[in-house]
Amino acid sequence: MAKQKQDFYHVSLKLLLKNSEGHILILKVPEEFSMSGFYDVPGGRIDRDEFATKLESILRREVKEEIGDVDVHINLNPIAVSRGVIPASKRREGKEDLHIFYVFFEANFKGGDVRISDEHVGHEWINLSEIDPKKYFTGGILEGIEMFLAHP
Repeated sequence: MAKQKQDFYHVSLKLLLKNSEGHILILKVPEEFSMSGFYDVPGGRIDRDEFATKLESILRREVKEEIGDVDVHINLNPIAVSRGVIPASKRREGKEDLHIFYVFFEANFKGGDVRISDEHVGHEWINLSEIDPKKYFTGGILEGIEMFLAHP
């Protein structure tokens, strides 16, 4: 039997950031991105030069880049995992689909002003138990949210 070629994944660390009412922060995805029409949660991929960087530091970098200088408490025990894909047609560089392995963490919002970056076009705080996740999320983000909701 021929040996199967192993897949290659980028790793993306994501936060389910909860406010004092238990609502999570969601970020509206711009039209030109692969999840257009849906929402994302704070976080992102690990940079090449961050191999020796603690996961908490990477998460804090992503939080600062995406929602500003806010105070958060991060629980470093993963709460969900999923896989997603960015189609080659939606990528700025590269000619192949990009496979992403998501690791989700829970965090509490402690204070500060949420100021989203130009990576997103809006934000809101939602109660996950009061919405249909399929109307807000897609792909690997939806899969991670559904895993989280199935095992609260």
